[in-house]
Amino acid sequence: MQDNKQYDILACLKDIEQAIIEIYEFLPVERNFYAFQNDLKTRKAVERNIEIIGEAMDRILKTNPNFEITDSRKIVDTRNRIIHGYDSVSEDVIWLIVNRYLPILEKQVKEMLK
Repeated sequence: MQDNKQYDILACLKDIEQAIIEIYEFLPVERNFYAFQNDLKTRKAVERNIEIIGEAMDRILKTNPNFEITDSRKIVDTRNRIIHGYDSVSEDVIWLIVNRYLPILEKQVKEMLK
């Protein structure tokens, strides 16, 4: 049974890694908040990948509540807010997540996948 849990966590970490890759692919090389704010398709694609990251993190925490990733609970909470409070999520919050917190998560996930 323990092997299945490890496999599930590994699969979720890979999903998080893929979602991060996709977010970076959607964003232009030169980060420009105003361009992001006015690009509905990119905003929605980034939000969707943040939802995926949050769902994968939720599954990890259900498997191992003590799993050590920075702000893991906040990641899940962000996913819930995007899904359930979709009308209260602003572009600047998404922008902040992508530029400040995503690089930290990316580094930790890559370390765990080594």
